[in-house]
Amino acid sequence: MSKRHEFETAAAKQILIKDGPYGTEIQRAKLAPEDYAGDTGLADDQKGNNDLVNLTQPHVIRRICDSYIDAGAHILATNTFNANRISQADYGAQGLVHDINFAAARITREAIDARTDGIPRFVAGAVGPTNKTLSLSPDVEDPGFREVSFGEIVEVYVEQSRALIEGGADFILIETVFDTLNCKAAIMAVKQLERELERDIPLMISLTLTDLSGRNLSGHTVEAFWYTVRHAKPLTIGLNCSFGAEQLRPHVQILSDIADTYLMAYPNAGLPNDLGEYDEVPETTAALTKVWADGGRINALGGCCGSTPEHIAAMAKAVSGIAPRKPPRIGPNMRLAGLEPFTIAA
Repeated sequence: MSKRHEFETAAAKQILIKDGPYGTEIQRAKLAPEDYAGDTGLADDQKGNNDLVNLTQPHVIRRICDSYIDAGAHILATNTFNANRISQADYGAQGLVHDINFAAARITREAIDARTDGIPRFVAGAVGPTNKTLSLSPDVEDPGFREVSFGEIVEVYVEQSRALIEGGADFILIETVFDTLNCKAAIMAVKQLERELERDIPLMISLTLTDLSGRNLSGHTVEAFWYTVRHAKPLTIGLNCSFGAEQLRPHVQILSDIADTYLMAYPNAGLPNDLGEYDEVPETTAALTKVWADGGRINALGGCCGSTPEHIAAMAKAVSGIAPRKPPRIGPNMRLAGLEPFTIAA
């Protein structure tokens, strides 16, 4: 059975649980600055380079994986949000991109394969948005200027995705999409990799919103974004980060009505306080996300910034036994999108 089919079979039976963030748990480990760099020989200060920890402190990442599995997670995303050539250049670690991604996927794969309880679990190779944007100029005096080209971003994502697949990832998760054009580059990269490897690589795509009106940084509404990426036939579409479950609820509802695929959402643990910390307790997050499940709006549920294994366990318990969302049947209208959606009825 292919991993795509295995996921579809599991998602038809229950609401699947995704893990939470790695950054929060790595901070809890209280690593010293030298722990991040390990024996890599990197001269730059590596504190905060959470992706590098896959190489230098693999036992920390394995412990985090195990804690999320114990909490009830079926989908584990790799600790590779910034494990791309562009983001790692800030740390002088761009030469280690392949090794970081391969190690992250291998650690997660081994954590899942070590379980013999028969519960289906999956490795989602996580690729973040990079710290560059294709849609907007960083120079207010030159609106046409871009720091990188579309082709360069595609190459960056091919490199990262290839290493994740080699390490054992089942899917590629394009997450925290703030720029739709960056997402398109990631989609193209995975499609190129499919041709190169001559195999199916299921895609998961997750949008992040920049304000409560429901737009990402490049200006797309939730509906317009879906019509822009629907051609890629992602295994899941969804939302993550930006806000807590209460603020994401109406946007999850919109996406649930129009997306003819599985929906995965993983909100932050509420909104940050004045110190940038998250105070929402697991029981509150669980109660708020249970509303999505009760309304038949969700197929997979997890946590983003501020979430812990305790949050994931509480959500898993809250939605246990609730029937998963059934993707709607969508009629054959022409659906187009600029920043807004445009539908021509058949």
